[in-house]
Amino acid sequence: MGCAAAIQAPPVAAQTDPGPAWEALRAADLQLASIGFRLSAAAAPLCDQLEPGIGIQFHTLAQYTPATREQVRAHFRFAGPVAVEGVIAGSPAAIAGVSADDTLTAINGVPVEADAREAGSTAPLVALHGQFASLPPGAPVELTLIRSGREIRTRITPTPICLTRYELRIDDNYDARANGELVQITSKYLESVDAELLPAVIAHELSHNILRHRVRLSAAGAEFGLASGFGRNLGLFRQTEIEADILAVHLLARAGYAPNLAARFWREAGPGLLGGKMRSRSHPPLRDRIAIAAAEAARVASDPAPPSFFATRNAPLDGNWRQYLETAKRPNGAGTRPITD
Repeated sequence: MGCAAAIQAPPVAAQTDPGPAWEALRAADLQLASIGFRLSAAAAPLCDQLEPGIGIQFHTLAQYTPATREQVRAHFRFAGPVAVEGVIAGSPAAIAGVSADDTLTAINGVPVEADAREAGSTAPLVALHGQFASLPPGAPVELTLIRSGREIRTRITPTPICLTRYELRIDDNYDARANGELVQITSKYLESVDAELLPAVIAHELSHNILRHRVRLSAAGAEFGLASGFGRNLGLFRQTEIEADILAVHLLARAGYAPNLAARFWREAGPGLLGGKMRSRSHPPLRDRIAIAAAEAARVASDPAPPSFFATRNAPLDGNWRQYLETAKRPNGAGTRPITD
């Protein structure tokens, strides 16, 4: 399920028309959800956990503050706690005729419930994603919807996609993260980064999930936060960042994006991401990330096979990130036959 969410609605003055703000939020959520769906569908053969990809971007009243909920309810035509914020073009849901502002009431006859008492909470949306994710990834799904006061039932044949929930966080700082089942980026990316380059950011974060980096870092005893850039932690985190950079090139190519998009992102947008993770010691130098992504893009053009470290995605991390710098200098690219120091 392509599922994006804003954690907090943007403030809207009571005396102004909130419509443009809500539509801007809808467009931003759909932009992220559409890129995520395309990448997750193309990457499905590389994922060991799949979910039904239906192509609907849901939102719930619980996401919005109590002061704005009546405006939200009216604008998005909520007839219940869960509604369709948008439908991804060309997706199974679009083919089945699902429309923005439909209200979801049941999945395969099982009622959908969402408690809206907690302000600004995505918990009901997370639970909804779990309800979809528990279904067989390729089996037909029947949705019960309310549209213009009338109940309708729609049968959707999903596309199996990688199990990952996409979420947009309204924030004026650059931040992108993945925790194994979630990819979250801030609205700053959508506002300030060339839209053509955005898939590179999302592919990088999805790569972290596919490679189980969060779980493997925890298993290695890595310390998160400020300690991530020092001692043994530095090698572990840099290894995961570079591996995600390399696999992202493959995800982009599989989804029909230009393989060199990742290198372009680091080259064109990287220097402008001031004050964020680009300057963190736990992340590799920008020049190295550009070189590695460019080398892998050249390799993928002639050999689309996943990088060799993909086969060891369930093995312990060793922190040897410099091996990728050495192989990036070779004509055959960054992800093949990594050598150790």
